Amino acid sequence: RFLKRTLLWAKARITDRWFFLFMHDFNSVVQEFYTDYRIPKGKELTVRLGQFKNSFSMENPLSPVQLELIDVCSQAVTCYAGCYDPLYGLHYGRDLGLELYGDLFKGQLHYELGIMNGQGINKKDGNDDKDVILKLEYRPSDQFRFVVSGQKGRGHAVGTAAWNPDIKIGDDYRRDRYSVGAEVKSKPYSPSKYKEARPLKVRAEWLGGKDGEVGSMGGYITSTIPLTDGLDAVASVDYFDRNTDMKFHQTQATAGLQYWFYKNCRLQLQYTRTWSNYQKDYNWLQGQVQVAF
Repeated sequence: RFLKRTLLWAKARITDRWFFLFMHDFNSVVQEFYTDYRIPKGKELTVRLGQFKNSFSMENPLSPVQLELIDVCSQAVTCYAGCYDPLYGLHYGRDLGLELYGDLFKGQLHYELGIMNGQGINKKDGNDDKDVILKLEYRPSDQFRFVVSGQKGRGHAVGTAAWNPDIKIGDDYRRDRYSVGAEVKSKPYSPSKYKEARPLKVRAEWLGGKDGEVGSMGGYITSTIPLTDGLDAVASVDYFDRNTDMKFHQTQATAGLQYWFYKNCRLQLQYTRTWSNYQKDYNWLQGQVQVAF
């Protein structure tokens, strides 16, 4: 039993086009501080400057309040975004940088272009190279979106990894990623007023990358199915191969329930089975209470 996250958000609307956000995790460190300035009156172009979640993948930019799994992101997203990567360090999917984003063609096309420091949160860059991240999201309707994203950059190793023995601490190395994914959801059909939980939703994504000369790839499919007022079933299957030459892979399957008892507040119970070829298979049962206000 432990308090996994205790987050404080402070948001300020300075003008109708200028916003500011600060987020601190009392179990960790200051994680986000950035300002957004919307240049036109519409949503075509907004500039973001500061420390924030990078745009790579569909899962990483999502708040834990919205994600279905207690363990939040898939294995591939967790490693690629820096939530767990011995080479890159622990950075919770965030970095310092500048981003341009907006909606075009009446909101059907969303874009995000970021130039990031490349070393994660609260850190000076370990090299002179910057990371470029591009995301394009096609939204033909409120019920469907198709997303591609990519990252081109160079990492500065702060540790070593068994699946990538050629990279040593202090080395600068190629750090590239790509992702392709889609999400389909129904219109909310439950009488619950907690509309965030109510659509039947399926999200799937395939990701790949290179660290130095080592290739990796993985993917997941996650679904939320409303059962009755406020109660959802959650299921997910997730595969990740950390080194495609060595076959350093692991598969996870998760099933569980979540009950929304007030707006962004829920109870979660999930069982996960993990199969791995580089460590022992294992089972784990997790429960979580989420309170957001």
